[in-house]
Amino acid sequence: MSQLVKDRPLTPVSSGPLSHARLPRWAPAAIAVGSIAAGCAIGLAAGWQSRVQWGMIAALLFVLATYLITTKVENSRQAKDRVATSLVWVCFVLAVVPLFSLGWVTITKGMEVVDGYFLGHSMNGVLDAEPGGGIYHALLGTIEQVLIAAVVATPIGLLTAIYLVEYGRGKLAKAVTFFVDVMTGIPSIVAGLFVLATWNLMLGFGPSGFAGGIALAILMMPVVVRSTEEMLKLVPNELREASLALGVPKWRTILKVVLPTAIGGITTGVMLAVARVTGETAPVLLLVFGTKLINPNPFEGAQSSLPLYVYEQYAVGTDASIARAWGAALVLIAFVMILNLVARGIARWKAPKTGK
Repeated sequence: MSQLVKDRPLTPVSSGPLSHARLPRWAPAAIAVGSIAAGCAIGLAAGWQSRVQWGMIAALLFVLATYLITTKVENSRQAKDRVATSLVWVCFVLAVVPLFSLGWVTITKGMEVVDGYFLGHSMNGVLDAEPGGGIYHALLGTIEQVLIAAVVATPIGLLTAIYLVEYGRGKLAKAVTFFVDVMTGIPSIVAGLFVLATWNLMLGFGPSGFAGGIALAILMMPVVVRSTEEMLKLVPNELREASLALGVPKWRTILKVVLPTAIGGITTGVMLAVARVTGETAPVLLLVFGTKLINPNPFEGAQSSLPLYVYEQYAVGTDASIARAWGAALVLIAFVMILNLVARGIARWKAPKTGK
């Protein structure tokens, strides 16, 4: 049998070409430029004033032209692959363009008023319709309220996530997971009303930055729990097993092995939660009330915050107040960015060192 197999002549599997025509590397860029030009031409010919319509037409032409040209030059299989890639790029551009547009408008309008005076003075003695004044009182209130929310929500969310990943079993873990999912979708106004009903009305406390911080902490907790839970699940079980095999207690394994391994993702999740609550206006409006005066005590008296300041100034409607609103929005964005950069630095500093 082996001799027959050896003597059997070999027949070619396929007589087709080993390669086929392919589009050049610059073809997608050329198709994109042509689609943009065609979309602009169609928009001008149709008399459309909205640039969004021009962009949508260009995106459709880009996907359609990519499919037709690729099918003509290559084959339908490659055309489908390129269409999928084109759709990914189109969605990416549609998501990035509004972001860059918002950032550009905020920077250009906000830089007109942001200076040392604007950052170092409050609105005390300044009418909302008149020029002048600053955001010092609102910036101070935002820092204190966000700090209170982070101090309250971070340890509770972190410990809850550790329980769900490392210890949680049975009905209690399922109930905690269910309530965390429910809290994720709670509107901010509901959290503000809850704190208003309990802290202010039932216990008799007045408006304060602390009440606003508690409401923000309620909104932060589910985000911290979910993000920390996912990061802890990514830690390899081999690390836990190796630590336990050496006789290290489980609590010490979590403290010295699991948490340092996931510290980067945990810090990012906490910063996402901070960014999520920093721009909230409804709880602050209900619980903090807002003021033009500088109040450094978050436990007594009304305070202001940057989101509330932006809302109040924009509602006035004068040129001076709208300019102050843009300036406060720019400072708010810069505040969140600085927090993220600091958190990334701390996470990189505390992350376990890996050898090369």
